[in-house]
Amino acid sequence: MNCRLAGTEYRVLSSLCNALDIKVPFTGLAVGEVFDRFKEGLDLQRKIFIVILDEIDALIKARGDTLLYELTRINETLRHGRTAIIGISNDLRFKEFLDPRVLSSLSEEEMVFRPYDATELQDILWRRAQLAFSEGALLDSAVALCAALAAAEHGDARRALDLLRVAGELAEREGATCVNEDNVRQAEKRVEHDRIVEVLENLPVHSKLVLCSVYLLGKTKLSYTVTGDIYGIYCELCDQSGLSPLTQRRVSGLISELDMIGLLNARVVSMGRHGRTKKIRLGIGRSLVRKVFSDNDRFQELLGYVPSCLTGMQ
Repeated sequence: MNCRLAGTEYRVLSSLCNALDIKVPFTGLAVGEVFDRFKEGLDLQRKIFIVILDEIDALIKARGDTLLYELTRINETLRHGRTAIIGISNDLRFKEFLDPRVLSSLSEEEMVFRPYDATELQDILWRRAQLAFSEGALLDSAVALCAALAAAEHGDARRALDLLRVAGELAEREGATCVNEDNVRQAEKRVEHDRIVEVLENLPVHSKLVLCSVYLLGKTKLSYTVTGDIYGIYCELCDQSGLSPLTQRRVSGLISELDMIGLLNARVVSMGRHGRTKKIRLGIGRSLVRKVFSDNDRFQELLGYVPSCLTGMQ
């Protein structure tokens, strides 16, 4: 199951129960009760049950690792059933978010899949193109460019396929007889914009609050901000949203993640005898943040919020 789509521990456990034909209401039970039903059903059916959690980092970052801890220890309480866990994540630092007790009981074997290279991507594209395009409607150079652009970025096959699809749509709208390199260049700009919007929309709520804090600090006309300033505003936004703030150390980790995916630009600089600090600014346009967050009622209000710690800085 996709943990980002499931969203909560209850929904994950409910899906596990449904896979075993154990009836669980959509909502209303305690998480512990649902987990007990899952264990009982697994034991009664004497099954070896493999749980594959896609985008597992989304669940852990949003809800903590309690569910994963319970799943890693479930075999100790089962007499006839057994379970194994496969977690899939694009975040190579995912295990840093796990409690040492979870890592201990997980006893994991880690497998890292390398990105596709340009040759492999080109082969994938041609297999799809044979089904999607008429003969002669696609230049070899266009396919090669799609593969090269995707391989140079992160070797993502979805990225290469998106480029080819959008390039084909653009060529079709122009009434062109075939897809060429210019169409691919145009598609690259379009896909990049759409990708940033999708990433912004699917950020966990605390990452959105951190990004919103940097956005609000941008109103002070400072060329950069530091982690302490961001954390002060983040705590105020959490209070406004009725959420408990994360620790400053955890927020610093979120800033690093947002920097890694290009939404923030963070660099560590030396302040001489005052030590080192991290200077942070938005890595994307303020108008794009405003456009995406304005579609969410909660964040639309937060974009107009004036934190108390900013009154002396404006």
